[in-house]
Amino acid sequence: MTDAAIKVENITFSYGDLEAVGGISFEVAPGEILGFLGPNGAGKSTTIKILTGQLTPKSGSAQVLGVDVTKDDPEMQAQIGVCFEEKNLYDSMSGQENLKFHASLFGIKDVDTDELLRRVGLADRAKDRVAKYSKGMKQRLMMARTLVNTPKVLFLDEPTDGLDPVSSQSIRKLIQQEADRGAAILLTTHDMNEADELSNRVAFINEGKLYAVDTSENLKLKHGKRSIRVRTRDGAGVTEQIVSLEESGAGEALRAAVGSPNLMTIHTEEATLEAIFIQMTGRGLEG
Repeated sequence: MTDAAIKVENITFSYGDLEAVGGISFEVAPGEILGFLGPNGAGKSTTIKILTGQLTPKSGSAQVLGVDVTKDDPEMQAQIGVCFEEKNLYDSMSGQENLKFHASLFGIKDVDTDELLRRVGLADRAKDRVAKYSKGMKQRLMMARTLVNTPKVLFLDEPTDGLDPVSSQSIRKLIQQEADRGAAILLTTHDMNEADELSNRVAFINEGKLYAVDTSENLKLKHGKRSIRVRTRDGAGVTEQIVSLEESGAGEALRAAVGSPNLMTIHTEEATLEAIFIQMTGRGLEG
């Protein structure tokens, strides 16, 4: 990958005797979403804290926008956006005031708070104190705050964890819009569906180790079954047939199924990201 916005080479980090990150390497290009997929405690948040300068790696190196993350570089920091799972908003301020205050930290005086709040569905609550916001509303405000400086790189740590489906989908739409704009995005999540929906590539991380970095499609093709599940009506019941695409005669079997008046459904038997993760690591994503 050329011109990577995020470049990580063999970084390690330990909390005492516990190795949280164990020599991982990856890159994220402008306009790409890399989904960091792993259970709680896998090393996802620690990696983001290293990349945002909150922790110093024990060894290895990492660059964001070509700058070493261990350097205190205001110019680089002004071009990143960070959204952590923990809410650190000012409850006594309104949503609009929170955005203006955060923008002032970047020296931005003309931030369009109305547009940012509109994008996250909070335009009608702009002047309400954040203390009155629901958890989903606070998370959407966190996302809006992350975007006040139009960042070139976004670090999003479990941005939809614990949210209702409507709030989650709103944030996912916003993430995709930012990638379409050209932002490089590192998205940590243990939500397989979210990673599958949003990510150009996914990285499997568990106990500080990377097990795979690839597209969802490539992982599913490599680890899934090349077969089709066919369900047909059988009187009052249902009959299921698995047609292997590896065997001769698969085409004839599928044509017969499609032409049957009793056909109900046809589905590919591809592996899910969660099944592949468990196969590689021996651990579930929710663990």
